Amino acid sequence: MPRHTALPPTLAPRLIGREAAAAYCAVSASFFDTLVDKGLMPAPKLIGDKRRAWDVRALDLAIDRLPVDGEATQADDTWADVDSHAA
Repeated sequence: MPRHTALPPTLAPRLIGREAAAAYCAVSASFFDTLVDKGLMPAPKLIGDKRRAWDVRALDLAIDRLPVDGEATQADDTWADVDSHAA
């Protein structure tokens, strides 16, 4: 990832490229592409006509939503019976 000399060393870039986004998520670039295609990771932001970059904040939110190993991943049906009463 190229270092932007205009940024102070303590300020990380908000938008990062594909390779950096994959590394940020601890996966390969090709697997990161799969996660994006499946909607588990966000789509990139467009900068101009062709440049794409990922927002680190959006990556953080997507990472927070990933399942935790060993936890049940079934849907929460707490409110499933709210509309079940006959009128």
